[in-house]
Amino acid sequence: MAQEQKQEMTVEQQQQWIKDQYQVATKYLATQGLVTDSVVVEESRYLVPIMSIWKLKALDGRYFWVICGDLPSDHNTFDVAPNAREAVRHFSFKWQMQAENLLKTGDKEQEKFAQLLIGRAEGLYDMYQQEKLWGLE
Repeated sequence: MAQEQKQEMTVEQQQQWIKDQYQVATKYLATQGLVTDSVVVEESRYLVPIMSIWKLKALDGRYFWVICGDLPSDHNTFDVAPNAREAVRHFSFKWQMQAENLLKTGDKEQEKFAQLLIGRAEGLYDMYQQEKLWGLE
């Protein structure tokens, strides 16, 4: 009976993944016309190598939640959620609604993206529901 071999990430690889995701998040915000001033590290969360959710401060003083990882990058203003866990739930609901609208278009490419959004939204909601992932929030 063959045993499955999982590739565990080293601590260094995990740290590099987090750094890479931070760069993805700040570059994504830049594409939205928002330049990052700083990150609120103590309120940001990571589930290596699946998802990261960042609380970022833009140069204009506004705060944003930015999600990235093995899913589409997205952002919203900080006021949609008081913490990272609630922000994950917000993105889950937001993507479900976007997917619903995309499915109504009749466009095959849009429908493919809608299916991706639905899958990722369901995964996010599963993460949101897992108490052990969130610690003391």
